[in-house]
Amino acid sequence: MSTGSGGLSRPGSPSSDSGRTADAGPGTAVEADVAGLQRRTQRVLVASQILGGLGTATGIALAAVLAKKVSGDEALSGLASTASVAGTAVLSVPLAALMNARGRRAGLVLAYLIGTLGAVVTVVAAAAGNFPLLLVGLAGFGAASSANLQARYAAADLAEPGSRARAISTVVWATTIGAVLGPNIAAPAGRSVAGLGIPEESGPFVWAAGVFLISAVVVHVLLRPDPLLTARELAPAEERTAEARSIRAGFAAVSASPRARLALVTVAVSHTAMVSVMSMTPVDLEHHGAGIELIGLVISGHIAGMYAFSPVMGRLADRFGRLTVIGLAVGLLACAALLAGTAGGSHARSAAGLFVLGLGWSAGLVAGSALLTDSVPQAARAAAQGLSDLTTSLSAGIGGATAGLVVATASYAWLNLAAACLLVPLGALALFTRRTTRPQQA
Repeated sequence: MSTGSGGLSRPGSPSSDSGRTADAGPGTAVEADVAGLQRRTQRVLVASQILGGLGTATGIALAAVLAKKVSGDEALSGLASTASVAGTAVLSVPLAALMNARGRRAGLVLAYLIGTLGAVVTVVAAAAGNFPLLLVGLAGFGAASSANLQARYAAADLAEPGSRARAISTVVWATTIGAVLGPNIAAPAGRSVAGLGIPEESGPFVWAAGVFLISAVVVHVLLRPDPLLTARELAPAEERTAEARSIRAGFAAVSASPRARLALVTVAVSHTAMVSVMSMTPVDLEHHGAGIELIGLVISGHIAGMYAFSPVMGRLADRFGRLTVIGLAVGLLACAALLAGTAGGSHARSAAGLFVLGLGWSAGLVAGSALLTDSVPQAARAAAQGLSDLTTSLSAGIGGATAGLVVATASYAWLNLAAACLLVPLGALALFTRRTTRPQQA
């Protein structure tokens, strides 16, 4: 029985070669086809992540500075990241619902298109000096970040459990190329709009709009057959019902699993700590005399820490367990807060802190995402993953909004201390989960 998914057959169908029969081995035709499709899926996702990372990082590098320029108030600069992550949060559940119904491709394409529109609105708002409209544009811009986050789950749809963290980390790693390059082309992107009557700081968003549009085309044309829909075709019949795929089922699956709850908290706390500190670092560096080129280099180092070493985190999570790498994430994030919070006017110390901050985020994201995927039934995964991204974005949005106020009323050092305090309950939850989990599950 043909499924329409690259010629694969449903397990249990008369023509299935899925390996469910007594004499079927690991070299069956369906398994070979799935392995080939997984490789193709990862190649497409890698290409889209390079482009998406380039557009996102180019804009993020100067978002807080642009917000300060347009609003004229440093205390409001943190709202730039808040608006962006709020856009990610608002889209998380609708995108999860769309992916449930139509597959990964439809959700990713829509997210990149909304990101394109958001970047255009951001440029218009900057030219008009309209701060509320700027926040609307940045919220739309955050949709591209939602696409980048969801792509990691698409990489896991067809991956074997023992290599799931590595599959996720490969796609996360792909963002390195675009993300590291992005902040360093912020300056030329700004200069490219000279004479157009718009602020130099909005130039990166002009470039981002074009990049996101290309990403949407790449995913729409090449991500076929859809990995999520194919994984469902290969799942047992009882997991292919609409009820099993509902948002409510995803929430129930997370609520029922201590490991899934830990995974959700890990990703949310790691992302919140990272966003809060990273979003205000350009403002702190500017206070200490850093120019746009130096700020770009520091953010590039941070993004390299976030993405370049994700394959290492993936291998560690597959080899030593998700909970071990979650513990590593807590340690790295605490070290980063110490370095950045005590940097003062030392640009080198700030750069080191931001690099370690990126490493901690990478460990938390890869291990947490793999643990969440491991801990819920296949049918409920897309919904559970959407719930995780919603929780992550909402908490990071609150962190980003608070970050600007903390720096304006206290200091950047106090912001890092607050970020470190978030790690205490996460560390306690990870220890409790390890103690109540069988060793082979850790």
